[in-house]
Amino acid sequence: MDLGNVYFVIGTSYAGKSTIVKNLAKKHNGIALEENYHDVKLPELDSRQFPNLTYTRDLQDWHEFIRRTPEEYVSWIHNVKKECETVELQILEEMLGKPEVRGKKIFVDTNICVETLHGISDEDHVLVMLADPEIGVHRFFDRPDPEKQFLYQLMLEEPDPQAALDNYREILTRICSRETYEELERSGFKVIYRDENRTQEETVLLAEELLGIAG
Repeated sequence: MDLGNVYFVIGTSYAGKSTIVKNLAKKHNGIALEENYHDVKLPELDSRQFPNLTYTRDLQDWHEFIRRTPEEYVSWIHNVKKECETVELQILEEMLGKPEVRGKKIFVDTNICVETLHGISDEDHVLVMLADPEIGVHRFFDRPDPEKQFLYQLMLEEPDPQAALDNYREILTRICSRETYEELERSGFKVIYRDENRTQEETVLLAEELLGIAG
C-alpha cells in the first residue's frame, strides 16, 4: 500500500483523537476514518477468525459483558485491538484502490499498534494524543454517548449496582493505565498533550505543524 497520504492518530481516551481526525479531514477536504471504523465490516466477520470482535455482535445478554472480571475484560480488549488491526488495514487497502480517493489525505483514528505503525508508516504520518489516565477513569460515564450510557444503565440494573460500578471502574483503571500512557509517550512518534485551554483550531494548527501538513 502507498500510505503517503494517510495520517494515523493513536492515543489515550479523552485526548481528542476523534475530534482532530474530523477537523483535519474537513480542513483539508480529506477523508476521516473515525473511531471504530472497522464496525462497517462487523456483520460479515467470521466468529472463528475474529472471536473477540464478534463477541458483542453475537452476545445474547449484555449483562454478561459487564460482569466479566477486570482480567477477562483487559485480555479481551487487547485481543480486540489485534483483530481490529487486521480489519482496519484491509479497509484501508480497499479504500486506497478507489480512483476517487487518489490524491486525498486520509486521517485515521486507529487501533493499529505502535510496532505495526513503525513498519508501515513514519514519524511524519503518525500522531499520538495523550490525556491524563485519570480522566478516562473518572469521566467515562460523563459523556452523553449512547454506548456509555447503555453500559451505565446495565450496571444500575444489577443486583448490586455499586459493586458493578466498582468492578467496571477497576477495568477502566487497568485499561487507562499509566504504563500504557508512558508506552505511547515513548513510541517515537510526535505527541500532543490534552490542554483544556487550547482551542480546537489551535490543536489543528499544532497537528499540522507536527505532521508537516500545509495549513
